[in-house]
Amino acid sequence: MNFEPSSEQTAIRSAIEAICADFDEQYWLARDREHRFPHDFHAAMARAGWLGIAMPTEFGGAGLGILEAALMMETVAGSGAGMSGASALHMNIFGLHPVVVFGSDEQKRRWLPPLIRGEEKACFAVTEPNTGLNTLQLKTAAVRQGDHYVVNGQKVWISTAQVAHKMLLLARTTPLDQVRSRTEGLSLFYTTLDRSKIEVREIDKLGRAAVDSNQLFIDGLQVPVEDRIGEEGKGFHYILHGMNPERILVAAEAIGIGRAALRRAAAYAGERIVFDRPIGKNQAVQHPLAQRWIELEAGTLLYQKAAWLYDQGKPCGEAANAAKHFCAEAGFHAAETAVLTHGGMGFAKEYHVERLFRESMLPRIAPVSQNLALCFIAEKVLGLPKSY
Repeated sequence: MNFEPSSEQTAIRSAIEAICADFDEQYWLARDREHRFPHDFHAAMARAGWLGIAMPTEFGGAGLGILEAALMMETVAGSGAGMSGASALHMNIFGLHPVVVFGSDEQKRRWLPPLIRGEEKACFAVTEPNTGLNTLQLKTAAVRQGDHYVVNGQKVWISTAQVAHKMLLLARTTPLDQVRSRTEGLSLFYTTLDRSKIEVREIDKLGRAAVDSNQLFIDGLQVPVEDRIGEEGKGFHYILHGMNPERILVAAEAIGIGRAALRRAAAYAGERIVFDRPIGKNQAVQHPLAQRWIELEAGTLLYQKAAWLYDQGKPCGEAANAAKHFCAEAGFHAAETAVLTHGGMGFAKEYHVERLFRESMLPRIAPVSQNLALCFIAEKVLGLPKSY
């Protein structure tokens, strides 16, 4: 058992750190204040070839695994970019994975290269207002009419829809009361986000202000049949191939946020003089910071194990949910401790920890709630009755 990162993985971290060095914490503070998408950061990552880190080489990607992608995303978040930097990129990795696995060669040639080159941005249109995480109850309908589908419905909490050119859309093609199994009847599409048929309404929210979240109102959107991924009615099975990678990536990003916050807190504790001594000399300040470091280290092992399992083609649902749950808590508590270490200055935007604290809430909420992650482990690992 070797816990040492490979030379390739070390090189990935170094390369990402070099790019992120041009986008410091003042840059991210400005994007947060302005509620402005980090287009120049996205473009820099595209120029360096990182948007396709886990996509096939024949379409312009790097052909690496989810482990390498997770290391990249931890590094991005840990640079001080937080979820604003991470969310500007990670749709490329988990969102289009169903295309990589189930798309035709023609679809991959058509869709993947523009995304990898940064010429197009995509959003992930699954969640709906009245169904939440109960994906099998989705109401958005796609009705086939000859060579296209007509889509009507609503989506909510759709990230990057303000700037996206494309969307990965899950919609019902067979009414729920007509399917043999609850997991059938949903179809997956990757298609143009036609703003003449889709109203995109931004949601004002707690954190990650640089990357928009939205409600989508879809009215008569025409989707060509060739934009459907795989078989009609099998979309739920396809979308599952993006869910575990998403949990792993978000876990890594939460660890990155925690490390960025802890780094700032430790530096402040070493410099801040009260009663003629640095506050970091007091065990009441030292011990919480040391505890947060331990938790972040443990979370790192969890997400890296989950990513390794996924890349090896092994079952990873339990590990991915455990990593998402634990890392989200570790990142949040590290950011909280960083704010408290700064005292009153922790409330000031110029010290950045309040921004990291706000953004550390997101991994606790999405892409799955902490409670549902626990329900999954209780049922699948401990053999307890299904509770939802």
